[in-house]
Amino acid sequence: MAIASLLSTRGSISHGSKHMTAAVALLILSVPLIFPKHDVVSVLAPNIPALYEMHFAVPMAGGVINAINTRLNPNHVATILRHSEAKVLFVDYQFVQVARQALQILMTGESIQSKLVLPSVVLIDDIKSPTGAIFGEWEYEQLVRKGNPGYIPYEVQDEWDPIALNYTSGTTSEPKGVVYSHRGVFLGSLGVIIGWEMASEPVYMWSLPMFHCNGWTFAWGIAARGGTNVCLRNTTAKDMYRNIAQHGVTHMCCAPVVFNILLEAKPEERREITSPVQILVGGAPPPASLLEKMKPLGFHVTHSYGLTEVGPALVCEWQAKWNNLPRKDQSKIMARQGINSVALAHMDVKDLNTMISVPRDGKTMGEVVLKGSTVMKGYFKNPKATAEAFRNGWFATGDIGVIHPNGYMEIKDRSKDVIISGGENISSVELESVLYSHPRVLEAAVVAMPHPVWGESPCAFLAIKKNSDGTTDDLSEADIIAYCRTKLPHYMVPKKVEFITELPKTSTGKIQKFQLRELARNCVVSETFPSKNTAQVNSSTEMQGRQAQPARLASSRL
Repeated sequence: MAIASLLSTRGSISHGSKHMTAAVALLILSVPLIFPKHDVVSVLAPNIPALYEMHFAVPMAGGVINAINTRLNPNHVATILRHSEAKVLFVDYQFVQVARQALQILMTGESIQSKLVLPSVVLIDDIKSPTGAIFGEWEYEQLVRKGNPGYIPYEVQDEWDPIALNYTSGTTSEPKGVVYSHRGVFLGSLGVIIGWEMASEPVYMWSLPMFHCNGWTFAWGIAARGGTNVCLRNTTAKDMYRNIAQHGVTHMCCAPVVFNILLEAKPEERREITSPVQILVGGAPPPASLLEKMKPLGFHVTHSYGLTEVGPALVCEWQAKWNNLPRKDQSKIMARQGINSVALAHMDVKDLNTMISVPRDGKTMGEVVLKGSTVMKGYFKNPKATAEAFRNGWFATGDIGVIHPNGYMEIKDRSKDVIISGGENISSVELESVLYSHPRVLEAAVVAMPHPVWGESPCAFLAIKKNSDGTTDDLSEADIIAYCRTKLPHYMVPKKVEFITELPKTSTGKIQKFQLRELARNCVVSETFPSKNTAQVNSSTEMQGRQAQPARLASSRL
């Protein structure tokens, strides 16, 4: 199952006026860059044609591609280069300074002691307006011109051979190198385009970073459908709307945070969308309220679920009978993670202590577990972490979910984010969904904070939409709590609301809750909230509907 079999010469890359067949990737295989089989080739670049081409060229040369997160600092980049033992580093001109500092770090300390060989460096200059920057031994386009058109691509002897090395975001722990196999990528690519029902010759806009799970494997999947790739250096509202109108974009992927970018676009940044744009959303559960707002703009949303360790694994495949449901009910269904793709063997929700599946009642929570060929080979040079990630052959995702009677899975939380308040499990995702339904809430995240009676309780961090005069101070903590009390049981209502300008996020749009948890540790429970509604929360009202229980430590988790 060589990935070369996914390559279609109908596929093209669009970048302004530049169009080229994806087969040009073969020309990158230049004599100066011959390296042993399975050596790592790292790339530090935004979504540009060169990065897309190397998703084919590197495996065809027998190498393993490592697309590095462009938002990392030099220390993190150096860590990845050191750990991966990359033999070649391609660097976009915008990231020369970061790469130079990372290489300087490698030339000192433990790298010298371990006799680490520095990677050969190739600069990727701007195609349309060359900067003339000087860095490394070669320049990308010059290297391509030196390539051998008659080169015979590396033939995969074992479909379990590695093809890509992707590092986890490291938002909750030290980044780990996830190894993808040719078999896993081949099946995963086909599975996601089948689940999304992607027709031939799509026009795909790269609003999702290619460094994230190789663009959810669409770096290869688009070629398999003979698609056109519209590359974006920056995911701005203006650039996205302009490219959709100019190139007739049919498909794009993103995290829910991109919804806000599109929804909050200024009138002069918008363009009329004349035909529906299919969006595959993942990375975080999208609130139903955001899904409702996207459709009138011309976007049709499908929800997918996956992890760096698996790639896209589940798709919320739409059923025709749901078209007759009210729009709000449709949005709630769209927010579910769905069923496993045809490429993933099994998906389930289990009690990890007993490995017994939870009832399919849409209520009983357990941990989401996955099994199949698309699951990673393991963590690079980390057998201990690899062993800990699997339970009886199942990959334990760390996500807490439920299975509905129709077999569709719905994430309720990350295992570490479930709030246990007086013995009651509170889903931060469910609470965030309610907060997002407030007309003034732009971004919302809920984490646990210490509580003197219940052990821990919800603390909400919100970014608020500005008024026409640019102010936000007309919305108070009491207003938010009063709003939540009309929609949630009292014990689920936030006991503290903090307003911040913008929530901290990873480069893929995931909210960095570990930062918010640190802030919440110092928050004080607000027992009363004087306002025009005289909304009050105290320990006596919290007693309603449940028995008092001993305080739990804030660190307790499912």
